Amino acid sequence: MAYHLKSNESVADAVRRIVSEEMDAAAGHLSGASGADRDEAIHEARKSVKKVRAVLRLVQPELGATWRVENRRLSDIGHKLAEFRDAAASIESLDSLKERYRKELGPRTFASIRRGLVARKGKAERSAGIGPLLNKLAAGLRSTGRRARAWPLERDGFPAIGCGLERTYSRGRKALALVRENSTSENFHEWRKRVKDHWYHVRLLEDIWPGIMQAYERALKDLETWLGDDHNLVVLRDTVLAEPAFYGNTAEIDVFLGLVDKRRKELCDGALSVGMRIYAEKPAQFAQRLERFWRAWQSQPEQPGGLRQAHAGTRKRTTLR
Repeated sequence: MAYHLKSNESVADAVRRIVSEEMDAAAGHLSGASGADRDEAIHEARKSVKKVRAVLRLVQPELGATWRVENRRLSDIGHKLAEFRDAAASIESLDSLKERYRKELGPRTFASIRRGLVARKGKAERSAGIGPLLNKLAAGLRSTGRRARAWPLERDGFPAIGCGLERTYSRGRKALALVRENSTSENFHEWRKRVKDHWYHVRLLEDIWPGIMQAYERALKDLETWLGDDHNLVVLRDTVLAEPAFYGNTAEIDVFLGLVDKRRKELCDGALSVGMRIYAEKPAQFAQRLERFWRAWQSQPEQPGGLRQAHAGTRKRTTLR
């Protein structure tokens, strides 16, 4: 399964292939998921849903009404999965926080918080009937993959994706500006969503200049990870503050909140530093630069020794020009 555009297929064919592959993969993770593997299955399925929603945004102008319908369906599925993923992510975030500051904490510190999180997670899963629900969501994802084969995609080459790339980059740039004006957790979370879209778009275009695009992709992944870790800490903090007495005594909760604030500052400062460099270009300049990479990629001759991508096959490269 390759989450990138190939030089031997049209943009429309690439979109349909990628959506179909990701939806099948997500459904496969969810179908029959149980026990210790279920948390990872939900996590992987959510990633595939987000990747497909990023693809939808890339070709949004061409899809029109189809975009609104499909995006809403995937958003609904994503929200249902998020209810379970957030519970698991909160436990992981607490474990990571304790590990990071282990020299400052005793071996049993936050044990009551962790027990509470595990108990709440189990209760929510039982109440929702998680097994049948995941199977139902899997069926919905497979339906999306099937419908993608008939999506109204006609434009090809860079014009098919240029507007989507520029708009997504612009939205990320505006979200960063808002964070710099008002650094609320809500604004950081909105910025994270725009960063994730941009990251997925860059992954789709990785082959147009592998060395450059891969380095850029790694910087975006770091940025998205820091913002994601920050969001998970916010969810964890809000969960504990909603019922502090359930999770521990006042002294332990105070220590917990102090460390959450400390780690969040580290994550947000790092994200802002990298983000200001990633979003330094104006959106039109960014899109024009990638269009030049694209055109050079399309005119790239065959290299001796098989250096051109092995997946190029025998089809003419003019397909995507």
